[in-house]
Parts: sequence; structure tokens; C-alpha cells
Amino acid sequence: MELTTFWVYFNARPLFWIVVTLGAYLLASVLNRKAGGTALLHPVLVAMLMIILLLTLSSTDYDTYFEGAQFIHFLLGPATVALAVPLYDHRARIRRMLLPLLVVCLSGSLTAVVTTVLIGQLFGASDSLLLSMAPKSVTSPIAIGISEQIGGFPSLSAGLSLTTGVMGCLLAPLVFRVLKVRSHTSSGFALGLAAHGFGTAYAMQRSTLAGAFAGLAMGMTGIFSSVLIPLISQLFGLN
Repeated sequence: MELTTFWVYFNARPLFWIVVTLGAYLLASVLNRKAGGTALLHPVLVAMLMIILLLTLSSTDYDTYFEGAQFIHFLLGPATVALAVPLYDHRARIRRMLLPLLVVCLSGSLTAVVTTVLIGQLFGASDSLLLSMAPKSVTSPIAIGISEQIGGFPSLSAGLSLTTGVMGCLLAPLVFRVLKVRSHTSSGFALGLAAHGFGTAYAMQRSTLAGAFAGLAMGMTGIFSSVLIPLISQLFGLN
């Protein structure tokens, strides 16, 4: 009885869901390290599944959870801006390669959106689903904003964005081996472009140089996609 009373009381406190979120992430990080850092057990993915399970078992709706954990959501913005630090450290190299980086990022952003919409249409996906899928190759905070703007489902876009990031990290080592990509500049930029936040975190483990170019690609992809996705959705007649 006392345990039930404690749960009801603590569950109603905003602090509870912050503690749960941080605790789930720390536990997921430990599991990831013990598993050798595999992307299959990426801390963000595992922590997300833990929290979903807890919300389901406790019959807690998302609004209640978000009310308590929204401070962590607020920190997504500053965390993204903090990626400017490694960019500043490698600004001279970035300046020399700016034009090819812009071309690669623009073509990559276009390819990601157009192929997603075409494949979705091929399988008969509804307009709402296509609009939710379109921002999947953009980091979650930006994907949510784009999805809200074009009429998709923001929560679905966020989930697809996370899934894309995990898949990108899983496939990247194989792709780099097959294509014999050894440059940290190239591999980092590719990870940031294809796997956004997950890819940037993975690139940071390789080197600060790879992390800097991954962060640059993630930011540029977000900017390009914010402009391109609404235009492409109109071009394909999605509403």
C-alpha cells in the first residue's frame, strides 16, 4: 500500500520523469558499452524503448511524461548549437572545402527526400504518412518542426528519424569498408548527412575531425531540408 501511495505521489511530480529519462539513458549507455558499442544497442534507442515500456505499463500518456521531461527536450537546442565548437576548431579546412560540401549536402538532401516519397508512393502510402516520412533523414528536433509545418505526424517523424540514424550507424562501417573510405573528413560528413545526430555521435568516437564534419553535415542537411521538403511535397501534390 505504501509503495502504491509513493508511486502515485512521485509519478505526479515533474522531477520523476526527468529522473526516469536520465536513469534510462545511463543504464542504456552501460549496456551499450558492455555490448562493444554496437549501434543495435544505441543508448538513445534503448532508453527510448525502456521509457515506452514504462509508459505503457503505468498507463501514462505522453503529455504527462512530456510535462515532466520537457527540460531535457529544451536542452536539444543548446546541445545542437554546441556542435559549433569542433566546427570552429577545423574552420580553415571547412572553408577550403565549402563548395564541394555544399554540392554534396544539397544532392544528398534531395536524394533522401525524393527517394522516400517515391518509394512510399510505390507502396501506396497515404499523404499524411509520406509527409511524416519525408523528414526522416533530418535530426529529430528539426524533423519535428518540418513535420508540423507540412502537415505530417511529428511523433512519427521523430521515430523515423531515430530509426534512420540507427540504420545509418549500422551500415556505415560496411559501406566504408566496401568503398575503402579512410578519410575522417569524408566518413564524418557522410555520417552526419545520412544518420544526423546518431551519425554525429558515432563520428565523434572516431575523431574530433570526423565529428566536426558530421556536425556540419547535420546542420546543413537540416537547413536544406527545411526549404526543400515543403517544396517537394507541393511538387508531388501532397497535402
